[in-house]
Amino acid sequence: MKIFAPIRFMGARNPGCPKMKSNFILSLLLALGLGGVLHSSAETFRVAAYNVENYIDAPTESRPEAKSPAAKAKIRESIHALRPDVLALEEMGSTNALLELQQALKNEGLDFPYWEYVAGADTNIHVAVLSRFPFAARRSHPDDSFLLSGRRFQVSRGILEVDVQVNPQYRFTLFAAHLKSKRPVPEADEAEQRFEEARVLREKIDARFAASPTASIVVLGDFNDTYNSKSTREIVGRDKFKLIDTRPAERNGDNQPNPHNPRYFPRNITWTHYYGVEDTYSRIDYLLLSPGMAHEWVRTNTFIPTIPNWGLGSDHRPIVAEFSVTDR
Repeated sequence: MKIFAPIRFMGARNPGCPKMKSNFILSLLLALGLGGVLHSSAETFRVAAYNVENYIDAPTESRPEAKSPAAKAKIRESIHALRPDVLALEEMGSTNALLELQQALKNEGLDFPYWEYVAGADTNIHVAVLSRFPFAARRSHPDDSFLLSGRRFQVSRGILEVDVQVNPQYRFTLFAAHLKSKRPVPEADEAEQRFEEARVLREKIDARFAASPTASIVVLGDFNDTYNSKSTREIVGRDKFKLIDTRPAERNGDNQPNPHNPRYFPRNITWTHYYGVEDTYSRIDYLLLSPGMAHEWVRTNTFIPTIPNWGLGSDHRPIVAEFSVTDR
């Protein structure tokens, strides 16, 4: 597998800065199979996703409020509750906002030295990843487009794709996405736009399967629709390459199957988003796995944290899943 592929944002932009020098050293270690020596030898690791709701450092025309210090503190509290090793973020503002969060977490004892950032067509909010582990490859996609009713649209927030090198023996591919919201727009039907973005994402997932049918893949983010929607089902796929839904839930003691139909999901609490206009709670954030990645999945440590006043930070709650570092 190719180790590095340069893209628009790679975690260091000044060749003379210490971060770029450390990245060069890291790339050398990876090439020698020694990247894992920079990290602990823990037997498990955690992957999380969190829509941080307009984490911008300056107001814009369409998003008039910068993130408040109180909201930022609540977001960090939620992240600490997850204890993630790899953290995907949706609705992140500029790279300055991302690096501010990275530094604030480091000051509190959570160090994520590696990051990836995708700037798509949306000029306000973006998809990013913070990671304790280095990236063996970067293939993020800021410029994908699709045709809808004879008109070309861009995938608004791009698609983030990296290979995460957990240790010298184990890596996995991470896809992070933030699909079109349900907010109506004059240009096209929002559900059709969301489905087309989902199709683009699924094509990239299938390309990884084509390269390696047993690949370890995590697909996560804010898909902005329910599990049985057309767009979410497109991402999940079908047959032998169907993705497995980890379905994180609150740790409140619920552990029984659905009492009326075992094919339905259990009646535990899995909502991730509060929509104020309709006063509704929905599960629209997902963490999906390839069949190969599911072998390493630790179900008992897959959950949604319950944080007092969680909504001060974001209108979404974060989700996290744990994995063994051993390729099973």
